[in-house]
Amino acid sequence: MIKSIRAITISSYVAMLFLGVASTVVGAAARNIGLTPSQIGLILAAQNLGFAVSVLISGAMADTQPKPRILTIGSLVLAVSFLTFYLSPVFWVNIVIMFLIGIGVGTYEGTTDAMLFDLHTSRAALYINVNHFFVTLGAALITLYLIFLEMNWRVSVVQSGIAVLLLAAFFAIAELRPMRGLTTTLGERLRILARSGMVARLFLATALVVGVELGSIGILTTYLVDLRGMTQLTSKLGLLTMLAGMGTGRLVVGFLVKPRRVPQVILTLFALATLLFTVLYFVDAGSLVFVAAFLAGLALSALLPLMLTLAGTMFSEMPGTALGSIKVAIPVGGIMAPLAMALVATRVSFQASLAVLPLSLLVAALVLLPLRRM
Repeated sequence: MIKSIRAITISSYVAMLFLGVASTVVGAAARNIGLTPSQIGLILAAQNLGFAVSVLISGAMADTQPKPRILTIGSLVLAVSFLTFYLSPVFWVNIVIMFLIGIGVGTYEGTTDAMLFDLHTSRAALYINVNHFFVTLGAALITLYLIFLEMNWRVSVVQSGIAVLLLAAFFAIAELRPMRGLTTTLGERLRILARSGMVARLFLATALVVGVELGSIGILTTYLVDLRGMTQLTSKLGLLTMLAGMGTGRLVVGFLVKPRRVPQVILTLFALATLLFTVLYFVDAGSLVFVAAFLAGLALSALLPLMLTLAGTMFSEMPGTALGSIKVAIPVGGIMAPLAMALVATRVSFQASLAVLPLSLLVAALVLLPLRRM
């Protein structure tokens, strides 16, 4: 059995790398597969549904069951889903497979952060930030793999499936110290969380932050072309600049933040992100827009990991259940912000729809104002 803390930590990072791959591969390969916009919407909805179900259940199980075993099952589900994705041309079959991909990556999201809390309690903020950095890295790598290397999308998905099978084999022989002796049932733990006003606040703030992140990734290139007169190439460089800011922030903030300062850092980053996203989308800064994009990504990047760190610290006796409950907000946020932007763009204008992003951050900051007393 493998008991090395370093090896198990690295395996968590690899799992989150494939979470990023799975979350991005449909969008990156949609044109090659031949999916229509309506089919993309349905298949992503299936993935988000699987994710929401899995992240809550796996998070709760992580408080009472061996985490490597949960990750072994999740890895097997994800590997089989990768290997069979669009092997059949029947659309409903692939809807089911996409639901299972959501189950697999939801297991990673629901379990790895809780596992890092067990392994690195005193420096959880650092390790959770790095964990989520690998999600960004996975998304960027699969995009580059498919676009710039011009690899066949089917080959890349099969290769990912084989790699995840190897990851499943690792988790099958990994072992952590014995679980904490929880005596409460899942229902009792959920009732405790439901009575906490801070959990509800963190849930809403998480949905808003994820919405801003996914909304910006989806709309930035269109904004730079349509409203700032950039070419397709330079607009893509703008998106890569923002992603670079996100990746840098998750590493730098994770290394610098002290555990006792997490609440104050969260509020500071919300203030900075609100300002910077307002500048990015409503100030014509010329070539300095790249600086604004990088800084906006930097300020936004660490918010989700730090809020998860705070939740895990507040409920240290059941971090898996607490994190899993809050992470259900991730697919909710992925739907909310793009839908709100689409409605405003239809009824008012594209420029007006961009206000949804900084306003979402402002609302999240106001929701979390009680953190200033912590």
